Amino acid sequence: MRQLRVLVEGLPPSGALARRLAGHHWQHADFLTAELVDRIGQLVTDFRNTNRAEKAPPQPYPEPVWRPGRQAAKKARAKKDRKERASARAGYQRLVAQLTPPYAEKG
Repeated sequence: MRQLRVLVEGLPPSGALARRLAGHHWQHADFLTAELVDRIGQLVTDFRNTNRAEKAPPQPYPEPVWRPGRQAAKKARAKKDRKERASARAGYQRLVAQLTPPYAEKG
């Protein structure tokens, strides 16, 4: 077991095992760069909005740079919410069917 630990500890942070465990290939510098791009976009938008014509509508902030894991987390959360709603709906229909038999078909 100790030999295996020594082998794993010596692997590079950008190697296949690290990418597999993290679920993506981004390094810390990549996340910092994406954050920097987002902040510069917000600063440019703020500058343009400050110096726009009086009657011109304000510009919205730009979309944030894509980062790994965000979409997967949203999809997983949405899937979990759908399952919970379906389970709650089934429980409600079961209660309606037991307590008020005439309404069992309508639930």
